[in-house]
Amino acid sequence: MRNPFKKRSRSSIGILIGQEEEGLCVQGYTSLDKNPEIMTACRSIAELIGTITIHLMMNTPDGDVRIENELSRMIDITPMPYMTRKAWMESIVMNLLLYGKGNAVVLPHTRAGYLRELEPIAADRVSFVPIGYSDYQVWIDGKAFRPDDVLHFTYNPDKLYLWKGQGINVSLKSIADNLKQAEATKKGFLQSKWKPSIIVKVDAMNDSFSDPEKRKKMLQEYVQTEGAGEPWVIPGEQIDVKEIRPLTLADLAISDTVEIDKKTVAAVIGVPPFLLGVGDYDQEAWNNFVRTKVRAIVTEIAQEMTRKLIISPDWYLRFNELSLLDWDLQTIANVYGELRKQGIVDGNEVRDRIGMGPREGLNELVMLENYIPADRLGDQNKLNGGTQ
Repeated sequence: MRNPFKKRSRSSIGILIGQEEEGLCVQGYTSLDKNPEIMTACRSIAELIGTITIHLMMNTPDGDVRIENELSRMIDITPMPYMTRKAWMESIVMNLLLYGKGNAVVLPHTRAGYLRELEPIAADRVSFVPIGYSDYQVWIDGKAFRPDDVLHFTYNPDKLYLWKGQGINVSLKSIADNLKQAEATKKGFLQSKWKPSIIVKVDAMNDSFSDPEKRKKMLQEYVQTEGAGEPWVIPGEQIDVKEIRPLTLADLAISDTVEIDKKTVAAVIGVPPFLLGVGDYDQEAWNNFVRTKVRAIVTEIAQEMTRKLIISPDWYLRFNELSLLDWDLQTIANVYGELRKQGIVDGNEVRDRIGMGPREGLNELVMLENYIPADRLGDQNKLNGGTQ
C-alpha cells in the first residue's frame, strides 16, 4: 500500500486520505429528477403553466371570441374529478419535461358520447411501440391504444421517430453528474477531519512522543493553556510549531463551477438563471421567458387538445399565457388608459386588468377628451357648427 505521507513532487495538487468508501468520487447513474437544479427549473415551468387559464375560442368574421359552455368549464376547471385543474396540468408538464422524457399522455374518458374526464397517465405506465417510422401504438398498463385515442404531448422531437419526444435527458446528463459531484465534494470536504490548522513538529528520537498517552501529556504540559491568548512555553530543541492555512472551498473553485453549471441548466431548459439562485430578478428576462419557453409549451398542449377534442372547425383552445407577464401597475394603467381614450376598451376592462371590480356605467366605449359614448360621436356641437 502506498504511504500517504510519502513526499510528492511540487506539481501534485493533493491526495485523498482515508478508506475507499470515504472517497469523494460519485459512482453510478444520476437521475435527472433527483437533481435539485433540474427539478426546480422544470417545476417552475409546470407550476406557472398550471395557473394559466385555458380559453375555448371561436373564429368569427370580426375576430376570435371566447366561448363559455360545459366543454370550456370541463377543460379549464374540472378535467379530473379528484384533482384540481392546476395539479392536473402540472402533472402533464412534469411528465412532458422530465418524468416522461419528452412525452406526456392523457387518456380521455367518455360516457354516452360526452367527454367526462381527462386522465393523466404516469410516465412509468406508458410505453410506445413504433410501427414503421410514421405510425405507432401507445401502451398503457399493457393495453394498446391508437394515437388518435389518447392525447400525446411531445417535447423536443426525436431525430428518428418524429412523433416521439426525447425531452432534455441527453442534454443535461453530464451537467447533472457535475452538480452531483460538486455537492458530494462540498459535503465530504466540510465533514473531513483532515483539516488541521496547526502542526506541531517534534523530535522523532524523543521517546516521549512515540506513545499516544505521552504525546497527549506533552500537549497538556506545553500547549494547553488556562485562558484564551495565554502564551505557550515549549522546549525550543524538541518542538517546532507551524501554522498552516487549510484548503477551503474557494480554493477548489466549487462555487464558480456550480454557478456555471446552474446557468447551463437554465439555458438548456429555458428558464431565467435567477430561478435557480443565480443572479438577481430581471423583469425583461422573466417576460422573455414567458413569451418564448412558456408559450412554446402551452402551444403544443393547446394544439394537441384542439385537434383531438374539438369537433367544430371554428373552435380552438388557447392558453392565456399573457397573464404571466410582469408589468407594474403604472405601466398597465398607462397602456389601458390610452386604449380607453381611443375607444378600444371600456372602463370596466381597465378596472379588471388592475384587479378592481366592475362599476355601473363603465361598460360603454368612450373616446376623445370628452369621454362620450362612441355611438354619440356625431352629436358633438363642434361637428354641427357649435363651439364645443
